[in-house]
Amino acid sequence: MAKKTLKRLRRKKVKKVLVRVDFNVPIKDGVITNDNRITVALPTLKIYFWKNGGRVIAFSHLGKS
Repeated sequence: MAKKTLKRLRRKKVKKVLVRVDFNVPIKDGVITNDNRITVALPTLKIYFWKNGGRVIAFSHLGKS
């Protein structure tokens, strides 16, 4: 099964999409100290999916502790 690009998905009505994102943000004492990576990713997710009525499932990981 070939990966689908954002351009190909944009042309179709997509109900749900699973997206691997780089939200490996710095955390100190359980509080995110810099949310730039999350803020930068949101416009892309909104343009391609939310505006078309789709649901976005974004997943990431937290680095080593």
